[in-house]
Amino acid sequence: MTQSELAAAYAATCYRVYLPGGVIDLRVGKTDARLAAWLATTGARCFAVLTACNPGSVASVERNAEQQAALVADLLEGNYDTFSAENIADDAAWPVEESVFVPDLERLDALALAADYGQNAILWGTAAGTPELAWTAELDA
Repeated sequence: MTQSELAAAYAATCYRVYLPGGVIDLRVGKTDARLAAWLATTGARCFAVLTACNPGSVASVERNAEQQAALVADLLEGNYDTFSAENIADDAAWPVEESVFVPDLERLDALALAADYGQNAILWGTAAGTPELAWTAELDA
């Protein structure tokens, strides 16, 4: 897939985040007031949604659970708070991906971690609560 095709697929995905106080469904480029309020109450300056599932956007269901557990372990070892999340594509043919929501994970750190797990992109945003795609290829620029 080209980057524009991947961007369209990622934009056609709901990023469901399970936070204390409720579930928030995020979409690329759509500000979420509830997320902004939650980030404000925690003092978080930014956030990331990461997955280790389906590296390179190639379905690999058999390895997803193991890879995702390793990603979460890396985050916990880095003393980050993690919250369960899942990526739900509008196209039901693509499997639901387990993911993780991480407050206060800086963009470059999130991209480096995603690259370690073979990911093309992450969802990242500031305390304003607007998630945007960030591409791991930025690390090469």
